[in-house]
Amino acid sequence: MPNHSLGSLVVALALILGACSQQAPFETETVDIDSSGAQIVTSTPSSSEATCTFSEEPILVIGDNEEDDHQWFSMIRGIGRLSDGSVAVVDRGSAEVRIFDASGRHLRSMGQRGEGPGEFTDAFILWVTAGDTLWVGNTRPWSYTVFTAQGQFVRRIRLEPVYAGTSRAGGVLKNGYTVNTRRTFLLDRDFGFTDTLIVEIHDPEGRLVRNLARIPDRTSGQVSEASESFWLSVLFEARAEVDALGSTIVLAHGSKPEVQVLDAEFNLRMIIRWSEPNREVTRADVRSYREDYREQRDPSDWDQDNDAMISPERPVAEIFPAISRVKIGRDGRIWIRQYDRPREDRGWVAFGADGKFLCHMTQLPGDVWEFGADYVLLLHRSELGVHTARMHSLTSPS
Repeated sequence: MPNHSLGSLVVALALILGACSQQAPFETETVDIDSSGAQIVTSTPSSSEATCTFSEEPILVIGDNEEDDHQWFSMIRGIGRLSDGSVAVVDRGSAEVRIFDASGRHLRSMGQRGEGPGEFTDAFILWVTAGDTLWVGNTRPWSYTVFTAQGQFVRRIRLEPVYAGTSRAGGVLKNGYTVNTRRTFLLDRDFGFTDTLIVEIHDPEGRLVRNLARIPDRTSGQVSEASESFWLSVLFEARAEVDALGSTIVLAHGSKPEVQVLDAEFNLRMIIRWSEPNREVTRADVRSYREDYREQRDPSDWDQDNDAMISPERPVAEIFPAISRVKIGRDGRIWIRQYDRPREDRGWVAFGADGKFLCHMTQLPGDVWEFGADYVLLLHRSELGVHTARMHSLTSPS
């Protein structure tokens, strides 16, 4: 049975925001066991030159064939690969899930706009689970619509209690449990309150079974330059990060180079830690951010809210986040998108299912939807805003 004694995990994550002190580099990779029996794996990625690489050109592009109406996407909202190599793509405009073979040829579609069985009001995100079952998020309110790989509607799962908005992060486990998140909104003009990301577990019928964690998230406020309705966050502020896939859940807060790894029964299995030196935010960093922000905007579109973004009144974090995104691969690896500092693209680092450091990887040419053992699925946006789904091959160190 799942472990119901999660108080220490919740408290630990709630205190992460205050645990932002610099850490001395680890000299070696170590594996320890804490009092709960969870492994603690520490490493120093900066001391390793191990590199993962991706193909310069995509090995599959879906959405670039102007003669095929199925390859026109208004907005891609999810991409996933099936066991036979075919790829599922969620299109927002048509409210369809479209399946393409490994050459990009359209095979079949499922779903349409509506409120009936197998229909979507707003399709959002896709998970490919055990047996190539497709779970597609739908909002509002948040629910899941489940199809077979052949396009047969299976069921719709509505969460209890109702999620009025979209689950901000989480995922679907192979046992049918879902990890869903909602955020408290505590608005204070003077940046006096921090929102909390509440991580919850729902059973295969959509019933809430427990609160898993409460993680500090965003601190919002206003400055004098902003319009009345414009709120902004602390500059360089760390956020909560959550992902779930297969039999793994990962929880993190960007302020700390650490992820907590839970199993499908919601027990803390492992803590992955790594060294992240030199994270202090300097005046030069803030100046670079403001200069780059102004340079990247069209002067003819500049308004008072742009002034607010670079205002001296906007609070600035003391240290840079270590993490901007966490992604579980289909093979169990854990990928960390490092936080980009001004004028510095820091790319990704990967850890194995055992928590040990695997490789560095440069930034990918698109938004990551899925990592596999030897591929990565990306959403690519052209300069004209055209969406395509792309697969690149992925090579890991031997």
